[in-house]
Amino acid sequence: MSGEGRVTFRRIRIGLLAAVLAVVLLWAWNDVRRRKARTEWKQTVQVALVLLRQGAVDPAALAELKSRTRDLEARLNEEMIRHRKTSEPRPFAFTVYGPIDVSAGPPRPEGEGLGQLARYAWDSWQYFRDADQRAAVEWRAADSRIYLVLRPPQSAGKKSVEGQSEQGGRVGSVEVEIDSTMVDFALFVATHELLHTLGATDKYDATGRARLPDGLPEPERAPLYPQVAAEIMARNRVIAPGQERPPDTLAELSVGPATAREIGWLAGASE
Repeated sequence: MSGEGRVTFRRIRIGLLAAVLAVVLLWAWNDVRRRKARTEWKQTVQVALVLLRQGAVDPAALAELKSRTRDLEARLNEEMIRHRKTSEPRPFAFTVYGPIDVSAGPPRPEGEGLGQLARYAWDSWQYFRDADQRAAVEWRAADSRIYLVLRPPQSAGKKSVEGQSEQGGRVGSVEVEIDSTMVDFALFVATHELLHTLGATDKYDATGRARLPDGLPEPERAPLYPQVAAEIMARNRVIAPGQERPPDTLAELSVGPATAREIGWLAGASE
């Protein structure tokens, strides 16, 4: 290849790389802008609730879970009105997809190393992409996607529920042993992970107890205890100093002022 040909090829290659970089930067800028717009509350946040079934889940519990999402929407609307004094637009609209059957829950990070985190990100992307395709999720229309991995209870006693999500991102997941007694709590944890995707932070300490005062839905209440609801980012309802219990129903779900500021329902939200 002549010197002039090598220069031309190099210019073409640089031009193509620059074009690819420009597309990537434009996509990233648009994604950041769209994620930030969620907490401006100029329009309803569209949430895809994707049900992933692992095992013989009780059909009645599954049907109840689907129907209770409407009650969850209404409860969150009540909480927004409490802080913003308006119901327009409604804060959330849930679209339920599935269930689809899976053989395992979503990947979990195996360490903090760069290679391990990169592997985790790749495995997660593949897992959720496969779920989206099989459940026909309209992911482009969803502002946040929450995946519920539903399993039958292993015992009649204690049932487990665990969640993880992208802080300020778009994706969260919950793994729960589901029956009729766990439907509302599963949706409570799903909402916890949903608000993480909108920038809310945990309001409990290393022991799992509510961090005061941010872990209280009504920190100005007099008398302070018992709190009538559970702060969504603090897990439990505080009934007395050092005494807490998990919420029983969606009626006990509440968004405290600290969380309301983080998600833009009150002035003073972080940029």
